[in-house]
Amino acid sequence: MVDGGDAARWLHLNAPRGGPDELSLLVSRAAPAVGATEIVIYLADYTQSSLVPLVGPGPPRAELTIETTLAGRAFTSLQVQRAPDHPDRLWVPLLLGCERLGVLEIVSPAAGDPALDRPAWEVAVAVAQLLVNRRLYGDVVERVRRRLPMQVAAEIVWGLLPPLTFATDELVITAILEPCYDVGGDVFDYALNGDVLSVGLFDTCGHGIKASALASLVVSAYRNARRTGLDLVDTAISIDRWVRSEHPGTFATALLAELDRRTGLLRIINAGHPGAMLLRDGRAVRALPGPTALPLGLGNLSARRPRVHEEGLHPGDRILAYTDGITDARSDDGERFGLDRLVDFVERALNDQLPSPETMRRLVRAVLAHQQDELDDDATALFLEWQPPHLPLAHLEHLTVPHGTIAST
Repeated sequence: MVDGGDAARWLHLNAPRGGPDELSLLVSRAAPAVGATEIVIYLADYTQSSLVPLVGPGPPRAELTIETTLAGRAFTSLQVQRAPDHPDRLWVPLLLGCERLGVLEIVSPAAGDPALDRPAWEVAVAVAQLLVNRRLYGDVVERVRRRLPMQVAAEIVWGLLPPLTFATDELVITAILEPCYDVGGDVFDYALNGDVLSVGLFDTCGHGIKASALASLVVSAYRNARRTGLDLVDTAISIDRWVRSEHPGTFATALLAELDRRTGLLRIINAGHPGAMLLRDGRAVRALPGPTALPLGLGNLSARRPRVHEEGLHPGDRILAYTDGITDARSDDGERFGLDRLVDFVERALNDQLPSPETMRRLVRAVLAHQQDELDDDATALFLEWQPPHLPLAHLEHLTVPHGTIAST
């Protein structure tokens, strides 16, 4: 029986000896250990519309579209895919925990044998770990993922962001940001400390470098307050003071939230931001209360401290937060994408039992299509799900790798 563990161990032992540019060669050399003749790395581009081959020693590979290929189906469904017309190959999702990086193409005479699935997953996990660990030492991964030149403002923002998706047994958080190459004002952050997940979604005023510089300050102030141990109210006050001190006359709208993953208690401050939606049993139940504080940077205009809204979530509840670039996107005839269209789209995605990251990816594709791929403002959406571990994981079954291990959400 093929043992993917041997290949994974070999990769981890040998990766430190080379730079990121040598990962493709290293991975191809591990192919015989799993009975394969080739292993090719494909990375998702920034827009998550294409899978781009990381150049290796084998025959050249073409870029693949996520929407219309088996490789794309592996990426979106998080399941191994086999090609009936190419019985010698399979496509394996390339995941680190729950962050979707791309896919692996494994070419093997045994590709049609389901017994190859587990070794293939083991190799894919090892490759994903190497990509994340080694990509900081060079630019090859970034260059492959970029299909257009990235503006400096976007470079700043992407350098601030955590992974787009994170999950534990109790919760899932996933987000999406567009336009990828020219963003400026929207940014988000999250952190899990003990049983409390902290989430911040920010929309800074303006565009370009000035907006991204403000976004950098806002996120840094948010992290500093959180790591200092400030509560939610004092965190909002701290960010507000930093914005007024360093960028007077500007502001950022924000949603600041804390979710207790044991109890489902959600505490949230809405600082002049568009509302968030509560979804339950696949349907939008209601909008959470509107602004409970002034936008960050304008706190001096009111003597009242930010107010915290508390919401007791039910198991399986989801929170959808967004910036106004989503709802304000307009078609050629001036029709807004709007809140009703947003809610309808998410409800249909939930009923189709799509993984949360795929729901966000399809949402931003729909917003782009509504505005003919030309957004006037950053469009950012964030999805938070609470699922206590003692409940059935039916909605995660399609994310299960061989032998019942949850691969991602």
